[in-house]
Amino acid sequence: MDAMQPKQRSQLRIFLGKKYYRLKRSIHWYVGQEHYAKARASEGLKYDVFTHQTVLLRQLKDVDMWLQHNKVKNLTIAAKRLSGILIKPGETFSYWKLIGNTTKRKGYVDGMILHYGKVTTGTGGGLCQLSNLIYWMVLHSPLTVTERYRHSYDVFPDSKRSQPFGSGATCSYNYLDLQFNNDTNQTFQLNVEVTDTHLVGHILSDVPTLHRYKIYEKNHRLSQAHWGSYLRHNQLYRKVYNASGEELRDEYVTENHAIMMYDPFLQSPETSDFC
Repeated sequence: MDAMQPKQRSQLRIFLGKKYYRLKRSIHWYVGQEHYAKARASEGLKYDVFTHQTVLLRQLKDVDMWLQHNKVKNLTIAAKRLSGILIKPGETFSYWKLIGNTTKRKGYVDGMILHYGKVTTGTGGGLCQLSNLIYWMVLHSPLTVTERYRHSYDVFPDSKRSQPFGSGATCSYNYLDLQFNNDTNQTFQLNVEVTDTHLVGHILSDVPTLHRYKIYEKNHRLSQAHWGSYLRHNQLYRKVYNASGEELRDEYVTENHAIMMYDPFLQSPETSDFC
């Protein structure tokens, strides 16, 4: 069987599997060797490392707009949990350890969730837009990604995509986490905010950053699996430049493989970089 072919699992197995992996993660948070970032500062650090923003509301095919509006509510709550966090030398940032579980008691509402390639709803849905944003910013910094999960399904056409395919990070509390380390001798800070139109993120530092980064893809290709679905593949790399603009090195980042949930040879105006 092809390693990417979707496996049919019962609802009971999915439920028990989530319980197991959530418990395993929770135990590791408290007995592991990592020093997790938890301190925050109300004022931003002096130097800007990288800033990025993404549009909040997109008209997606077969997706009701109320899910998009609910996503904004969820992003607003989660952003407050992350904004201002300091990542000091030797510390690890954990997306879910800082945000916590997305429950209705905390104000989260039903939003869009991608479940085995299908659009469904769930409390706190839509937060992958935030994890996608953070991952993209971290790739443009000296921080080191230690845990990131790719999207297994390519759900929407990307005729208007502004970033390379596979440059996001899917998330699911708490076992699909986004983590990165600060292996430098400088302190970084993450700031995120929800405006009327965009999700805006900043990575700041206490000292100037010496390098700049450019993320790009290689070996992008489509293939057809024996069971009929189309598959999409690529590799991400990043070029590292010094302050004078001279290229210092070209680094491998990751590779992506996803099952396409649309016909790649049909054009469509709807697209989304983020769920």
